[in-house]
Amino acid sequence: MSRVIAVVTCGLTLAACSASLPSLSFLKSSPSTEALRIESEPPGAEAKTSLGQSCRTPCELVVQAADEFSLTLALNGYQPQTVSVRKDTADSSRLAPNPVYVELQPVPATPAKKRVAPKKKPAVAAQPAPAQSASAQPAQPPAPAVAAPPTPAPAVEAAASATNYPWPSR
Repeated sequence: MSRVIAVVTCGLTLAACSASLPSLSFLKSSPSTEALRIESEPPGAEAKTSLGQSCRTPCELVVQAADEFSLTLALNGYQPQTVSVRKDTADSSRLAPNPVYVELQPVPATPAKKRVAPKKKPAVAAQPAPAQSASAQPAQPPAPAVAAPPTPAPAVEAAASATNYPWPSR
């Protein structure tokens, strides 16, 4: 009987060692969180972390004190800016920089493209004949007028025969 008690005791001891104890979960360290204050000039920028959280400035986000993450601020009419946030070297439970302050720069204005008017062909105008004086040079004959080339007559095609057989022409 003492052997049975010894075997049962060993079995219970081994079972107790392999089982996890939920009452000891307080010993595990949970990642620390910190409130990160975000401000921008001008206010109203969309602040978005690489961890997935976002808000409109001025705002405050509760984030885990990760090793490092990025914070991007964007606003219409301004260039987006990205700031790297990491654990403070002196106190690893704090984030640096905190608060984050970003001054957004306006997008440079692009010069408007000038519209180029299509080039018009110059109209040929008849030039008036120069006035001649009595002591002027001898008169030159007028320049011959340039006639338009004659248009060719349309080619006449012979009618095809009823059988479409090419008969020799007579």
